[in-house]
Amino acid sequence: MSTNTGMQSAFNEPERPQFHFTPQANWMNDPNGLLYYQGEYHLFYQHHPGSISSGPMHWGHAVSHNLVHWTHLPIALYPDEQGDAWSGSAVVDANNTSGFFPGGSGLAALYTGAHTVPQQQCLAYSSDRGRTWTKYKYNPVIANPGVNDFRDPRVFWYEPEQRWFMIVAGGQVRFYSSPDLKSWRLESQLDDHTECPDLFPLAIDGDPNKQKWVLSLGGRFYYVGSFDGHIFSKESDLLTTDYGSDFYAAQSWSDIPASDGRRIWLGWMTDLSYAPVIPATSWRGTMSVARSLGLKTIPQGLRLVQMPIRELEQLRSEQVHLDRSELTPGTNLLADMRSDTLDIVASFQPGSGREFGFKLRVGGEEQTLVGYDTRTSRFFVDRTQSGRSDFNNRFAARHETSLLLKNNMLTLRILLDRTSIEVFANDGEVVISDLIFPNVSSQGIELYTSGGETILHSLDLYHMSSAWKR
Repeated sequence: MSTNTGMQSAFNEPERPQFHFTPQANWMNDPNGLLYYQGEYHLFYQHHPGSISSGPMHWGHAVSHNLVHWTHLPIALYPDEQGDAWSGSAVVDANNTSGFFPGGSGLAALYTGAHTVPQQQCLAYSSDRGRTWTKYKYNPVIANPGVNDFRDPRVFWYEPEQRWFMIVAGGQVRFYSSPDLKSWRLESQLDDHTECPDLFPLAIDGDPNKQKWVLSLGGRFYYVGSFDGHIFSKESDLLTTDYGSDFYAAQSWSDIPASDGRRIWLGWMTDLSYAPVIPATSWRGTMSVARSLGLKTIPQGLRLVQMPIRELEQLRSEQVHLDRSELTPGTNLLADMRSDTLDIVASFQPGSGREFGFKLRVGGEEQTLVGYDTRTSRFFVDRTQSGRSDFNNRFAARHETSLLLKNNMLTLRILLDRTSIEVFANDGEVVISDLIFPNVSSQGIELYTSGGETILHSLDLYHMSSAWKR
């Protein structure tokens, strides 16, 4: 991210998150082309540079050395005769399978050309670490097969068969293969309809010798299954990725070094029903934090688990630590604290209380609740009183799901960043991501219990410094 004083000031607007990625200005939606190459993480994204509203789609671009501090770069892909540059993915062509990079490697982006023409898949490439891009002169590389919805290509290298694979959605999920990123053959398809798909292997319970594949459907839902280089076979029901409203179009980074070993993704924080009308000034659109993924065995079967990447911890500053304490109704152990950017690590042991948790961004009649109902075993984020909601009648809502305690304990990781909240319960088995729009003065924090006492087992609460200032 730029370090000049003017940029720091611009990125300190009241509703601007301080450790989530946002565009410098104007509209942003889906993350695109996430990859790692020569020491840099690349983040491309759907971008309309002319307005805070959606319009002709370009690929915005930023790079980072740590997934926390970002440097904004010039626009990577512009609309052309094939249409706007809609969502897609990018990969490192390490062995020059495309022939674009004689004697070396480079980057290739597969994206949907659309708007003025039927949706079709196009190719661009870069020989200078993604700073400039050349459109393939024989685009499209996959013409529209005669359907309305055919978009969001996700490409990856499948080592066992030494081929590239592409998943295209928008409607049915279609699987293609290619030796060179230019000529593609249809392998199979699924009847599931989605946008922004992703497909990747994950180790089971951290064991690299035991793997299953995860097919993500727009970041909202997923299947666990097997992939043989031709067909994805479902081995689970359709499962929920995030129980909040505001996690969509998730994509994982390609080409993270094997020495790192993580599968990392992020998503666009919004719901399509109100994305165009959320409060905004000079910019609109926020990404989630980058999350490390795994597959975990629980009594119900294999489940995707997500946790914030460890690199975020470098932004932690002032710390409040509480050891085992008894919470009683009407008392607040954090009464003297105020903040709108927090990283909270907490564990609770239920007592006689009916409900317990945190109240965040408290002020006047505003508050956002992160809580657990012991009577129903439901975990929730309640933003019905979080602040502004007049822009959409669905926004003021409570998002919840069933969550069984482990050893009679609830563990929470909460990231509060001005206008967003992401909650990871029981080591990421359940995630709830929501936007909120409180008054800038609403910065109170409360530990609460109702209907009886609750044991706070431990609490570490950190104020988070801005990632825009270095």
